[in-house]
Amino acid sequence: MRSLDNAYARQAAGDQPADFVLSDKLLIIDEVQRDPELLLSIKETVDADPRPGRFLLTGSARILGLRTLPDTLVGRMETIELWPLSQGEIDGAPDGFVDAIFHHGPQLKHRSEEDRKGYVERVARGGYPDALVREGKRRTRFLRSYVSDLINRDVIQLAAISQADEMRALVTMLADRSGQLIVPANIAADLDISRWTVGRYLALLREVFLIKRIPAWRKRVGSRAVSTAKTAFVDSGVATSLLNLDTKALSEVGGPLGPLLEGFVMMEIARQLTWCEQEVEMYHYRTRDKVEVDIVLENARGQVVALEIKAGSTVRGDDFRGLRHLEERLGEKFLVGAVLHTSQETMSFGPKMRAIPIAAIWETPSPKE
Repeated sequence: MRSLDNAYARQAAGDQPADFVLSDKLLIIDEVQRDPELLLSIKETVDADPRPGRFLLTGSARILGLRTLPDTLVGRMETIELWPLSQGEIDGAPDGFVDAIFHHGPQLKHRSEEDRKGYVERVARGGYPDALVREGKRRTRFLRSYVSDLINRDVIQLAAISQADEMRALVTMLADRSGQLIVPANIAADLDISRWTVGRYLALLREVFLIKRIPAWRKRVGSRAVSTAKTAFVDSGVATSLLNLDTKALSEVGGPLGPLLEGFVMMEIARQLTWCEQEVEMYHYRTRDKVEVDIVLENARGQVVALEIKAGSTVRGDDFRGLRHLEERLGEKFLVGAVLHTSQETMSFGPKMRAIPIAAIWETPSPKE
């Protein structure tokens, strides 16, 4: 393994790139974005000997997003995105909810021992391994430092940023609006910067895997659906640390848990989409009349699972308004609508409507297990 964080390795890569990438075995190059010119030598080596699996290139930024990239490895490489740990990975649980709910539909039932206090702790800690071994202020300081380093190092590597303070202000604002519709024009007005700059900054934050865009779903439901995307932090612990929120603040009735929990659940689902058997895409849904569904999952057959996220433990019929709206419009393509809640039992609210504990996401085994 050779890391371009090491000054000597970086100098060797710059002085003798062709020699640097020579190896008879698998060569791992970490933080490869630090020397984009090295990709030319890798490309030349791969073209001369196209055996797969000769290089493993790792880094904290999407290589193809580098502004200084001299040439690409399109057609010569496979990109694998490395997420923070899922809750199932942390607990040693099965993480099979997506496959299970498409397979079982409204017959899926789950009981969990998790309570609201447990969900609050999960949202606050996130999934970065180094954050999991820290608590309280130590965890907050670590996660804030992570974001600061990401901006000062990798964002600047991707594009020339002259106003780092603007980027930091945007990141904090996005944390405060986690799981909400993101309208660049509104953010631009709030931060007193151009809409073009906001759009560029949002793209950069996606390139360094800090945030994820959840597109709007508009298929087969008429023209009243809005097209505005939502944004969620890849790691909920990062979002809570930026907002200086601890478990006590998150636990307050009427507090900020709701939006952060929504982003947390979205990203747990998004992780599962990278390994589940089904080919599934994730969206959100909202109409001009403000009928909403937090998560719309659609498989390759056009079948839909719709999910609402609720921070409370009491589920009422009104919580299914958006889910019933989609059921009426989709008919047989609508498999099940579920309100994911912080209580412990699965409850029926109609033939295709269920209230399911949030922990079912990581505690439910896939149908093959």
